Amino acid sequence: MHVLVVVDMQNDFIDGALGTKEAVEIVPRVAEKIRNFEGEVLYTRDTHGEDYLETQEGKKLPIVHCVKGTKGWELHPEIGALCKEEPIDKPTFGSIHLGRMLRNMNEEYKLRAMGGVESVTFVGLCTDICVISNAMIAKAFIPEVPIIVDGSCCAGVTPDSHRNALEAMKMCHIICLD
Repeated sequence: MHVLVVVDMQNDFIDGALGTKEAVEIVPRVAEKIRNFEGEVLYTRDTHGEDYLETQEGKKLPIVHCVKGTKGWELHPEIGALCKEEPIDKPTFGSIHLGRMLRNMNEEYKLRAMGGVESVTFVGLCTDICVISNAMIAKAFIPEVPIIVDGSCCAGVTPDSHRNALEAMKMCHIICLD
């Protein structure tokens, strides 16, 4: 079983409060990747409350975004239309819940003599914050499963920070595709 994790493809990261032209450009590629993926697809959703500016993240990045229930918090319509399961809401960059889910899926598939999880591929936003955080968590929870990041379906805060994140992940034995 192969797993695709679609990270934070939300309006605020694409064309909203923290949007970039690079994020807008990857939407069709991410949608195509989801449509053609043979395996299980999971989604994450950055989720903040009204008190965002009072949190540590809010103090370091004082731009209100992805407040639960707002349009900016929702998955981009093209991506949301493909989402069959409720996304994993995460109040931080990386999701321990996602790591546990991947580990449990791997163990369950092994018990069913299905060979375990064969690979986990990450796409989405932002390469240099949430994609790298979740890819590293996956690597920690299932270290013998290949973790892949499709860089052509990711965008960072800047093009340089996107490239730097891909290079950092390569050093941690994460397979990064261009």
